[in-house]
Amino acid sequence: MLQDTDTVRHYQRLTDAMVQLWERGYRPDDIRLYIEGYLAALRQNGSIEAFWLHRLEEQVIRFLYDPSNFEVYPYPQAQRDRY
Repeated sequence: MLQDTDTVRHYQRLTDAMVQLWERGYRPDDIRLYIEGYLAALRQNGSIEAFWLHRLEEQVIRFLYDPSNFEVYPYPQAQRDRY
């Protein structure tokens, strides 16, 4: 579990972006490249400690490979009046 506030913010940004990329039709490999680029930028910037960056990477990869995060739910059908 992430406990550092900056790390949690980056996690939220990353997971939101991952879902948006998925909805646009990108494959998991493309999303993985996006994640690696984002994490590389954080490493270069040095805004997060190495420990928290490693934990962030673990959590984001876990989010990516969990199929329940990217399920497509059918739209509910409108109910017709039966009168």
